[in-house]
Amino acid sequence: MSRHIKGLSRSQATLFPEMLEDFISKENPVRVIDVFVDGLDLEHLGFKGVQSKPTGRPDCHPAILLKIYIYSYLNRIQSSRCLERETQRNVELMWLTERLSPDFKTIADFRKDNRLGIKNTCNTFVQMCHKLKMFNDATVAIDGSKFRASNNKDNNYTPSKVKFHIDRVEKNINNYLQQLEHSDSQENSLSDIANIEAKLHLLKQHLVDLKDMALAVNNHPDKQISTTDPDCRLMKTQGMTRAVCYKIQSSVDTKHHLIVAHEVTNTTDRGQLCNMTKQTLEALGQSVTTVLADKGYYSRQDIKDTQDLGVMTLVPKTDTSGSEKKGIFNKSLFKYNRDIDVYICPAGNELQHRFNAIETGLDIKIYFNGMACKNCTTQSQCTRSKKDPRRMRRWVHEADMEKMKALLKATPDAMLQRKQTVEHPFGTIKLWAGASHLLTRGLKNVSTELNLHVLAYNLKRMLSIFGTEKLMQELMVA
Repeated sequence: MSRHIKGLSRSQATLFPEMLEDFISKENPVRVIDVFVDGLDLEHLGFKGVQSKPTGRPDCHPAILLKIYIYSYLNRIQSSRCLERETQRNVELMWLTERLSPDFKTIADFRKDNRLGIKNTCNTFVQMCHKLKMFNDATVAIDGSKFRASNNKDNNYTPSKVKFHIDRVEKNINNYLQQLEHSDSQENSLSDIANIEAKLHLLKQHLVDLKDMALAVNNHPDKQISTTDPDCRLMKTQGMTRAVCYKIQSSVDTKHHLIVAHEVTNTTDRGQLCNMTKQTLEALGQSVTTVLADKGYYSRQDIKDTQDLGVMTLVPKTDTSGSEKKGIFNKSLFKYNRDIDVYICPAGNELQHRFNAIETGLDIKIYFNGMACKNCTTQSQCTRSKKDPRRMRRWVHEADMEKMKALLKATPDAMLQRKQTVEHPFGTIKLWAGASHLLTRGLKNVSTELNLHVLAYNLKRMLSIFGTEKLMQELMVA
């Protein structure tokens, strides 16, 4: 006789059927989702369909669909068709939706039609975390992460790629023309000649399309076109590898690793520092004290604009000078004397301020000493020009950059803290949530998809910090 535990018979009737409530434990995260959504003013947040229409077929309430989406991104289910199946077999979703089972079209349309509401919900959760004092004297790290777009690399065109395809098609056309001449001289069968002419016709038509694409690519501001998702861009990922991606900018709290602000872009990190800092300050106010970013964000005017917002900004600078390769003195060997506003060259000569110039939109002070350079024995090591002296360029706000450099030197762990903070959230979203490849297309739709990812991530972090029951109590108060 078997001594294993036995289940109940599938045909056994029960006098008192179990309630769905009995299947959901008190520590189940779906209870937090339920409390959070029920506490929202959905109409104020911008959701459509909160007020039902007096006639026609009734719709699902937006709260039900929002609960479905938060649960789905919290449990790695982003497909609307998969969600439709889950609402019919998943006990947690049955409890959450009160056994409603919307079809996949209704689920997908909700995400598409309620971009504003979903974005505001994500921001509202950050505000609730702020009320729970999660961001007091916050230091935030800013960085960008690339997410592969729903656009195959073959469907992305650049000038060099189009030229390669045109050259290849023209080569194939010439080969078929030679075959056609050879077939005429050898008096081959009419079917062989017709087959070659058909291929020639297709290649010529393809060549016309490629030349039209070449014209469009060269006229495009970014010099590239993606045919499936026009908003995504070809970007460098690792080493020399390239992929068609979106760049997701994020601002992350260093204490609890909560995502404070984020934005979907299709550009590089440069020029995004001040923009992300403004969004962070809008979310947290003056609770933000320090902003950390990597060398990809180093843009002097952008850093100055960020400092003017009233936060300490730490961004390292990489020496991009080609002086050493040219065999001449590096700029770092020229020491600036603030008291008398001169540069001291390696030979000990003073380079005075001569005039100002506007370069790349910046007000630059130019320093040089023509007489000293002319008679200097180290001139060949200082400049390759035999006529002009070595000139030093200094931005009028360079002192602010030097103060930042000194602060970075005084806090050597700042960049390590940045890396340990900002790499964590989107690494989690990509690996834990399986979102290395975006499902939606277009900048607006991708932004909505990322809002749901960020909301689910922040919710999961808060569950880890507070626990289910305590977080429910705090959300009810907040």
